[in-house]
Amino acid sequence: MRGKADLLLVFLFGASFAALPVFALLPSLWGFAAASAVSYLTDEMLHSRAPGFIRRLASLQMTRTMRFAARTAMLLALAERMNAPELLLVAALAVFTVHFAIMMLYSAVHRIIRARRTLPVIVRNLDMSGAGIPKQPPALLYRRFLRKLLHLDLPGHAALVAALAIGTWTVAYAGFAVTIGLSVLALMALLWQLRRVRRMPTPDDVIASLNGQLADYRPQVALYFSFAAVSRDFMYQVNMWIETLEQLDLRPLIVLRERPSFRFLSRTWIPVVCVPKADDVAKLDLSEVRVVLYPGNAGKNVHMLRVAEAKHVFIGHGDSDKLASSNRVSKVYDEIWVAGRAGRDRYQRVRHAISDKAIVEVGRPQLAPIRLHADHVPGPEPVVLYAPTWEGWSDDDCHTSLIPMGVTLVERLLAENVRVIYKPHPLTGKRSREAAEADAAIRELLRADNERHGGAAAEAAIEAARPRLKEIQARLDELAGRLDGDDAQQTRDARVPDRDGAAEWQALNDEWHRVFWESRGGVRHHIIRKRLPSLYECFNQADMLISDVSSVVADFVASLKPYVLTNAHDLPDEDFRAAYTTAGGAYLLDRDCTRLPEILRSVREPRLDPMAPHRRTLKEYVLGPDRPTSMERFNAAALALAERAARELAEDAGEGLPRLTIPSQRTDSDNIAESAEVSALHQTDRTDPAEQTDPADLAGLVDPAG
Repeated sequence: MRGKADLLLVFLFGASFAALPVFALLPSLWGFAAASAVSYLTDEMLHSRAPGFIRRLASLQMTRTMRFAARTAMLLALAERMNAPELLLVAALAVFTVHFAIMMLYSAVHRIIRARRTLPVIVRNLDMSGAGIPKQPPALLYRRFLRKLLHLDLPGHAALVAALAIGTWTVAYAGFAVTIGLSVLALMALLWQLRRVRRMPTPDDVIASLNGQLADYRPQVALYFSFAAVSRDFMYQVNMWIETLEQLDLRPLIVLRERPSFRFLSRTWIPVVCVPKADDVAKLDLSEVRVVLYPGNAGKNVHMLRVAEAKHVFIGHGDSDKLASSNRVSKVYDEIWVAGRAGRDRYQRVRHAISDKAIVEVGRPQLAPIRLHADHVPGPEPVVLYAPTWEGWSDDDCHTSLIPMGVTLVERLLAENVRVIYKPHPLTGKRSREAAEADAAIRELLRADNERHGGAAAEAAIEAARPRLKEIQARLDELAGRLDGDDAQQTRDARVPDRDGAAEWQALNDEWHRVFWESRGGVRHHIIRKRLPSLYECFNQADMLISDVSSVVADFVASLKPYVLTNAHDLPDEDFRAAYTTAGGAYLLDRDCTRLPEILRSVREPRLDPMAPHRRTLKEYVLGPDRPTSMERFNAAALALAERAARELAEDAGEGLPRLTIPSQRTDSDNIAESAEVSALHQTDRTDPAEQTDPADLAGLVDPAG
């Protein structure tokens, strides 16, 4: 329904703009007034409901400013055609010209203020109140200022239309005075705010204040993340590790490199620092950091790899059979942490690249929320999660089934009378137009089938739940620190958080998912495009997964549910299973999907599930043993490497063996003791110096999302 409403808005918007010159030239005053009002309203509504359409207009040089200017030009043409006095026309032209000139000046002042308020760092979860950062200008003057200034032409527009209707020109002059008066007042108010930014601290003062906080906190392990085009699509690589970091027996820190990162960072009490410039990274006081974790390979990693006092670890953002999960560039790290033996063997296949001593098996702590097959109660109709990967950065790394067989697969699933949860990779369609078209076709197939099965009737329940979901999301954003204000304001307001917020965060997440699925109980198929519902929650709803070679499959293995790998190139089964580890417990689906009915029997008739024992064997091979837990193994590996870094520093300095201070963050003494036992297994030096390469080899490298 929302899609149709948006199409109607687009139609009304285009029709109203097309009608303006027609009514101006006829002339038709009331027709022009109606078309102008519709164009104003639909323009505003489309900004919130269809931002993609607005961006496409801007790419065609039809920016908001151009649209307002065109509307003004048509109004002046109408007044001239209706024989308005020449003095009135001159006054109108002068007023609207001055209004646009004031907007230009306002934009220039706004740009100066923003530039002066740009800090060398952005901080969260450290007390930066002592940095002396002044408040940002009031939101009325500072945020979305252009749309507010442009709408100041409304008094002048409305008054001129009214004057043309009643023939009393003083009404028009009064409206012109209001437009100019408000514009001048806005400019003067912003100029007053310009005086306040003179009190902004210098970049060195801000970094000094941050270093003072870091010295008090004394971080021991850092998660470092950079990506060239940071968006919600990439920040999952950081968010997936937050809960694990919070449970470490070391003090964690998150270091980000791109300013937009904060917009998509999940809730955490961990101190977070965003440092866009390499020179400023070198100024940070990270003297006690002994372990740096990297969830992705990126050119900017070299700026942290040069920190010789720490050990550097590639942890990745998923465990898959893709080339990205066994990249030769991983030689630059001291250690590579993989989930299980499969990860170790995968790196060993990259001959003469990675030393076996550098690989540590730590499991996948993130998989704890995934429910086991034995705890899952199937519904009357099988629920199939289709989660294809994206097209990759190049054709060599393209594993997506969307292009060769995605549409066929969904058509066959619909014919098999199953319910589909469709959750494509967030980057789907970013590189390949064919992938984008296949994605759109699949979404349309599922929407059409929903309508045939009474999906329209379920819309009322969805609409009823929307306010509650929005309310929960607003609170989640608040807990995550996504507050109003520019980067400087958020750094100014940064405080040491209350760690008890984790319980509320989890309760709200659970409540959001409960409301979401209950409200959509009458919907046959689900198309998941946003962050919520989460991937693991989709795992828990599904009876079976169909996916491509990707980390999604390796994570789903934890559930022990049946899963299917797409064999789009119809390789012989033996060759496919030999090439991809996760195929060992999978049903293989051919390009034409002829095997699909047989595969679905494993869900409909669980006793006919010949791959079940293979999945149990594969789970331990891919993800490691259940005991010790993944969290305990990860923590032990971090402790062992931190101890080794501290020992080597002491030896280089000719000092005695230092003692690593472990903060008291965990209270389960049994788990800590077990972690210590596992830690002893990692005390040996796993790094072969001969296997190391120059960190400069990383420059310019981009990590394909796994």
